[in-house]
Amino acid sequence: MRHNRSINSLGRKSGHRKAMLANMASSLILHKRIETTLEKAKALRMYVEPLITKSKEDTTHSRRIVFSYLKQKEAVAELFRVVAPKVADRPGGYTRIIKNGFRLGDGANMAYIELVDFNKAVLEADAPAKESVKKPATRRSRSRKSADKSVETSVEASTEASAEVGTEETEAKAPKAPKAPKATKPAAKKAAPKTASKVAPKAAPKSTGKVAAKAPVKKVFAPRKTGNA
Repeated sequence: MRHNRSINSLGRKSGHRKAMLANMASSLILHKRIETTLEKAKALRMYVEPLITKSKEDTTHSRRIVFSYLKQKEAVAELFRVVAPKVADRPGGYTRIIKNGFRLGDGANMAYIELVDFNKAVLEADAPAKESVKKPATRRSRSRKSADKSVETSVEASTEASAEVGTEETEAKAPKAPKAPKATKPAAKKAAPKTASKVAPKAAPKSTGKVAAKAPVKKVFAPRKTGNA
């Protein structure tokens, strides 16, 4: 009888059991969800949750301790880089066990074990449920809500007024858009330049044979001498 024995031997000796749990823990960390028997899932939960808690403190000492249990570098890196930041705010309870009926053949009780913070379907389903739950209103909360509403309305009014002033200033400062040029009619085809007619040179005046009369020349007379020289 297994009175007062908290560890389930799972029908294996200690060396075989530790190796199996190390492999299952590495698979759970890498794939975030595995399927196994219900008893192995319960034993795995007790094995892997202390390692997840240890990974919250990212030091060389913590990495060496976790590596001594998992014995896989890839699993240790995934635990400290991906899993630990995701569960940093969770105080324990990192895994979830979901029963999955009985196995054909031996009728063993099967179950899924998964990391709580990596099940997207459950997280998306819980998000609207949390939003729909509302706390009962109290007198203090009502007064606070009314005060918050009044502050919000005043802020909205001030923002609207400032926005109106800003739009008016921008309209005043903005230069008027230039008028669109009128559509010009297509210029008429220029007529071909006319060829300038040759102008005949003027003929020289014909000579009449007569000599032009010269202008009369005025004679200048010297003044007469009077008296004795």
